[in-house]
Amino acid sequence: MPSTIRVLLTDDHEIILDSLSLLLSRIDGVCVVGTLNDSRDVVNFLEVNDVDVLLTDMDMPALDGIQLTLRVRQRFPHIKVLMLTVSEDADSIREAFRAGIAGYVMKKAGKLELERALKTVARGEKYFSESVMSQLVALPVSTVRANDEAPAPLAPLTDREIEIIRLIAQELSTNIIADKLFISPGTVETHRHNILRKLGVKNSIGIIKYALKNGLV
Repeated sequence: MPSTIRVLLTDDHEIILDSLSLLLSRIDGVCVVGTLNDSRDVVNFLEVNDVDVLLTDMDMPALDGIQLTLRVRQRFPHIKVLMLTVSEDADSIREAFRAGIAGYVMKKAGKLELERALKTVARGEKYFSESVMSQLVALPVSTVRANDEAPAPLAPLTDREIEIIRLIAQELSTNIIADKLFISPGTVETHRHNILRKLGVKNSIGIIKYALKNGLV
């Protein structure tokens, strides 16, 4: 995680930008490098400014949060996108994570949660607020399977596999997981393959869903 987290704020309401900027200025280790009320200006800003985290609204004219995330992640994959919104709709949450956001925070969140979210995504992990997690966990199995997320496991998981599931759910890379567990990256990939097979899912989204539904994160 960078020693100072450089944050760009994007929201079409000036009063929200002013409030967020004031709030973040009171958090140690966080620096607001810019505020934009037009999401179309974000890419140009990022071309000439160093930013670690983009904190953006979901519902905006011109480019909404999803569209903006797709553009930013394509051009600047190192920048973490933290979505700030009033929506607790499970479909919107799922779509946002598929677009590549690193975290999802409700606008009703307080300073402590916002600080926790910023620092979590800045160090390369995913952040799910409690209300967002409750929405994801509440998804019916039929909906989960239709979207390649996790059904019940097809075979018992080993203790090591459960350990790796927890780390995958934190969005840690294969190399970082290998370092944490003192095993080789190849061994991690073998475990990942076995986990996908046992859970009957196709990707890490399914593993994260399983972790959420079973209280592993």
